[in-house]
Amino acid sequence: MTAVVDGLLVLLVAVTWLGCLGFARLRTPLDRLHCAAFVNVAAGAVLVALAFVADGSSTRAWKVMAAVLVSVAGGAALSHAAGRALLYRDRFRASGPPE
Repeated sequence: MTAVVDGLLVLLVAVTWLGCLGFARLRTPLDRLHCAAFVNVAAGAVLVALAFVADGSSTRAWKVMAAVLVSVAGGAALSHAAGRALLYRDRFRASGPPE
């Protein structure tokens, strides 16, 4: 049991570092936004798995799952809004200010 928990913790850290490396490597803000969303979803899934492995089907594990689902839903909405703002900003810069 301890080995599985340790393995999931290592996977959680690896997923987060992978997202950070991708964020540092990618050039455009839209690509970087994908890395942030990846960390939110992938690390959240590993965290939920870790909670259920460590505690079983406990109240705390279900609360972790609910928090991650809210975070994923909120992160999706925030990523969409930020991506749309970046797209409009780029269009505004290309066309110039309105007259």
